[in-house]
Amino acid sequence: MKQLITLFLAFVTIGVFAQKNFQGKATYMSKTTLDMSSWGSRMNSMSEAQKKQIAERMKSMLEKTFILSFDKTASIYKEDEKLDAPGAGGGFRMGGFSDGGTKYKNTKDLVALESKEFFGKNFLISDTMEMPKWELGSETKKIGNYICYKATLTKDVDATDWRNMRRRNRDDDKKKEDANKDTTETVKVTEDIEIPKKITVTAWYTPQIPVSNGPGEYWGLPGLILEINEGRTTILCTEIVLNPSEKLEIEKPTKGDKVTRKEYTDAITKKMEEFRNSRGRGRGGRGRF
Repeated sequence: MKQLITLFLAFVTIGVFAQKNFQGKATYMSKTTLDMSSWGSRMNSMSEAQKKQIAERMKSMLEKTFILSFDKTASIYKEDEKLDAPGAGGGFRMGGFSDGGTKYKNTKDLVALESKEFFGKNFLISDTMEMPKWELGSETKKIGNYICYKATLTKDVDATDWRNMRRRNRDDDKKKEDANKDTTETVKVTEDIEIPKKITVTAWYTPQIPVSNGPGEYWGLPGLILEINEGRTTILCTEIVLNPSEKLEIEKPTKGDKVTRKEYTDAITKKMEEFRNSRGRGRGGRGRF
């Protein structure tokens, strides 16, 4: 009986997808965990109550809701911004970084654009879209009413992705150098911060919604991606609406100075270095481009 219900749902989904003006809307919860023990002696000397207070302040940055609006070939992915609850204090901001902005993908025309703000300046970032080299697996699990299949991918880490940044342990660096070991597994962002050079991503996709799309930058699988596990971050689909009553606007973003991904990364890296230097001189590191 269970198999018959699953088969029925699959036929219903495919029938909906076959409609000429097919659209869908998926809600994703993104959650990032941080290892505060790696933040150095100052953090380690704090009480558990102090650490908990900092974690609460950072919650608005570490736990977010995103909306993916999609059709058969294109999508818009952006944060579902909500007003802070009374007394929340506006959350915690890590320098000028945020997960905000709008990501546009067109898997037919191979066009990827991201409209993003950093330290008061708006950028329109263009990316080259090459088919991701997913390794398809046979493992399955259910997410909601959908049967999902596992796929994995190894990718280079974006040097501006704060979620994968960590404090450098200089004692470990010295030990590695003394032992003549390879130190290319991480990339130094600043004197105090490093980031892994590569990371393994696990995706769970459902062929029941046969669109080659997913949250954020992810695409290229034979079905909508409902879950992503990337380092300390998990992105999980919590709701799907197919052919919503209100037509969705899936258009390219146009706001911001046009730059390539490399140009954006170079600009942000330079700003981070200025931020670190100005903090060292006691000026707080605030400013604009």
